Amino acid sequence: MKQFVPTVGSVPTQPSHPIPYKLVPMNRELVPQIAEIERSCFSLPWTEEMLYEELESLNTTCIVAVTEEQEVLGYASLTVVLDEGYINNIAVRRPYRRIGLGSELLRVFERFSIANHLAFLTLEVRDTNLAARALYHSFGFEEVGRRKNYYEKPREDAILMTKYYNKEGTNP
Repeated sequence: MKQFVPTVGSVPTQPSHPIPYKLVPMNRELVPQIAEIERSCFSLPWTEEMLYEELESLNTTCIVAVTEEQEVLGYASLTVVLDEGYINNIAVRRPYRRIGLGSELLRVFERFSIANHLAFLTLEVRDTNLAARALYHSFGFEEVGRRKNYYEKPREDAILMTKYYNKEGTNP
């Protein structure tokens, strides 16, 4: 994969005091905080060991939103196989949700996909995760399938969502 270039931004907080952050590649020092976010967001979270394994993968990249104090606000993981992009996870610490951080993480993968001529980006999302589904729809992802009983704790279908880049008329 190409070298990731860190970007900077800020997210508003209550009461409207922005918190500056940087988007950087995941490193070993950030893994414990990312695992903490995993545990708070997902019923079957990735373990620290799994996250360390992601660091070793040549096909996977994880980007992390961190403050100047190295607090992890959120992260996202992408695996690329040939010209296909698979978003593994996008997770944001609860106090920083719904203020644009998930969009910023997703935007990085979208730029990467375009720059590297990926055919598509795809992901699975819980049927009841309406906020995430709305985010993906706003980026042009289409619901292309359903995986029955894909998730556990609780048992639930996954909605398969894909954004095509090489399909006629959809390439930005």
